[in-house]
Amino acid sequence: MKSFFRNVRLLDSTATDGASAPTCLRVAGGVIAEIGPALRPEPDETVIEGQGDLLMPGLVNGHFHSSVNHMKGRLPGMPLEIFMLYECPEFDLLRPTPREAYLRTMLGCIEMLETGTTAVQDDCFFVPEPEADILDAVMQAYADSGIRARLAIDQPIVPELDKLPFLSEQLPPALKAELSRPPRVGHAEMQALNRHLIQRWHGSSDGLLQAAVSISAPQRVTPEYFAELDDLSRAHDLPFYAHMLETRLQRVFGQERLGGRSLVRYTADLGLLSDRMNIIHAIWIDEADMDLIATSGANVAHNPNSNLRLGSGIMPFRALRDRGVNICLGVDEAIADDAVNMWLVMKTAGMIHSLTDPDWLHWPQATEILAAATTGGGTAMRVPGLGQLQVDAPADLNLIDLSAIAYLPLNNAPRQLVHCETGSSVRLTMVAGRVVSKNGRVCHLDRASLLAEAAACLGAKRRAVEEAAAQMDDRLPFYRAMYLRAMETPVPMARRI
Repeated sequence: MKSFFRNVRLLDSTATDGASAPTCLRVAGGVIAEIGPALRPEPDETVIEGQGDLLMPGLVNGHFHSSVNHMKGRLPGMPLEIFMLYECPEFDLLRPTPREAYLRTMLGCIEMLETGTTAVQDDCFFVPEPEADILDAVMQAYADSGIRARLAIDQPIVPELDKLPFLSEQLPPALKAELSRPPRVGHAEMQALNRHLIQRWHGSSDGLLQAAVSISAPQRVTPEYFAELDDLSRAHDLPFYAHMLETRLQRVFGQERLGGRSLVRYTADLGLLSDRMNIIHAIWIDEADMDLIATSGANVAHNPNSNLRLGSGIMPFRALRDRGVNICLGVDEAIADDAVNMWLVMKTAGMIHSLTDPDWLHWPQATEILAAATTGGGTAMRVPGLGQLQVDAPADLNLIDLSAIAYLPLNNAPRQLVHCETGSSVRLTMVAGRVVSKNGRVCHLDRASLLAEAAACLGAKRRAVEEAAAQMDDRLPFYRAMYLRAMETPVPMARRI
């Protein structure tokens, strides 16, 4: 596929209004082939009339859990440790069919593509446990959608009581015994599934689909499994996903269970902190943690909407950036953000950090937020050139309507993109040189049929979801007691206003 963008303005932070003079851009072989005002279309190229509108890189959803795309609005705001109790109880009645898994994944793909997100890192968890046919259904949805995606299998392999401080002493004997049992899928089974993911899907769809690895979080796996996944990551040059210090309770976990070490220090002590790692959230980190992250070259995935919804706190954005840490942005999951829209994530990221420092010169600039949502995501995904407007970079692009109200008048494109845009001004979205959405609608899928089927299929799952949640009500008092005790335990920092 060869395309020619004529009369476009490129996103350019050095320009007075943040956009270049009108120019042309050629796409061939899935990458940007040429840029320049004197270019002319060739006979075999599809011409896209830019009309003086803004051409920018596609957005990268740097952290996502696709498994709950069908649960928007399902839960109120509550702390993560309580939220997870209701989000994904490991009950057989929640087991999806492959078609359910396909449809719920496709919901996220459609929402992302129609709002200009062209790439995603899916740290996918599977309830009640991962299965090859469900994994394949998720990947097939990504393949059919045309989005660029990396997927890892997020699955704890230690008992529930090993993951949380103080819970054991709160429980009655029968429930304590139940939560002491290991998950049904263990170390060996998980490694077989990781091999399946890599062998069947890594590099498929002309390279748009790739694998990653995930431990979920350091406290949710054994050191042996952690090390084996690092070996797998190194052997295939895969990103390595790890939730760390999302909540104050996780900071307390380190104090209580790891000899006072943070989860970052624990990971470094294992020799497993590297530039392949995506540290997800990184809110309750201290100065020493930040130094370790910076020295290792690890990436940090910032999920401000989810962090606010769950009351987790505010990531130290400026302190990480001042150390040269690469930051990407993520939705986290539809049930915690209640949208799969990276523009909304950017807007929150562009404002929330003003609460953490009275010196406005330290607040993130719009250009930094845009970089996190584009080049930052590309770096975290380990895809060279992703998120950049330059020759040989992947042709993952958005054409933004500058006649939309958000840009009237065009004062500063980066600021207006971050603070004014919702996705409604995206005229066209392209992934690897293929147009996947026009005027806010995917153009290569039977959208109406897919959404109608999803409404019927996933709507029928509501009763099972409600029944599973009701069964968790009996556990709530014990988890609440654990949570409140953790909140009373002193920690050497503040990350909530």
